[in-house]
Amino acid sequence: QVQLVESGGGLVEAGGSLRLSCGAPGITSSFNSMGWYRRDPGKRPELVATVTTAGKIYYADSVKGRFTISRDSDENTVYLQMNDQKPEDSDVYYCRIFGTGIDYWGEGTQVTVSS
Repeated sequence: QVQLVESGGGLVEAGGSLRLSCGAPGITSSFNSMGWYRRDPGKRPELVATVTTAGKIYYADSVKGRFTISRDSDENTVYLQMNDQKPEDSDVYYCRIFGTGIDYWGEGTQVTVSS
């Protein structure tokens, strides 16, 4: 069982920045995408940003121009740089690594943006 290791969440004031990271040590299955999602309690996860192994990137409209996703292919690590944060960015953020036949999720890291 692959365990994703997330870090970087916390409390930040509006306009501030946080950087999330997610590693997948020991992953041996091939995958084609890494990404970040966020979810309010009782709701479906909302896609924030994804990056494929080919380098194709997708951002949710709500974070375009403020968030940047990147990956270190050698370390199987994905990052999310969050700038100019807004109170509505407050949520639990989940890392996801997925591909054909695989779908791994992290346990989540809390991000809180104070107004």
